[in-house]
Amino acid sequence: MNIALCGMMGCGKTSTAIELSQKLRRPLVDTDKIIEENYGAISDIFKERGEGYFRELEASVIAKYCKKDTGAVIALGGGAVLSSENVNILKGSSKIIYLRANEENLLKRLKNSTNRPLLNGTMRDRVCEILTKRSPIYERAADFIVDTDGCTIGQTCEKICEIVRGLKI
Repeated sequence: MNIALCGMMGCGKTSTAIELSQKLRRPLVDTDKIIEENYGAISDIFKERGEGYFRELEASVIAKYCKKDTGAVIALGGGAVLSSENVNILKGSSKIIYLRANEENLLKRLKNSTNRPLLNGTMRDRVCEILTKRSPIYERAADFIVDTDGCTIGQTCEKICEIVRGLKI
């Protein structure tokens, strides 16, 4: 069974997935990295082709790389589970874990970010708006929720490892 990490930008999906894949000796799939390797910078995709086109690319990467149970640790983009089709694909092969972080922690983690196309405008307002909209979606998609506030990446990985041990996956 794959382990798919979802959540807001800045919650630690990529960093956690990298460490978790090493710790559990599982392959790593980073959907945003795959998109960037094949289509260019995400910020450029948003600017030149729009969010809709990016979501199509994201869906195709999920369908190609996440449909089968390969035992991978998957770092999803922040908006991947907004699509019920993506969630259905992931549910067929993965346990989805929502890495939950509060607004203040997200703002601290994102304060120096310059390549997040959805954060155009006042960062505090945009993070609050996106978090308010997406939190219920992340919660519905998730099989498990891991709170990351006040945790290091290692501590977050340990919480996920406890879930994995409990499921024997």
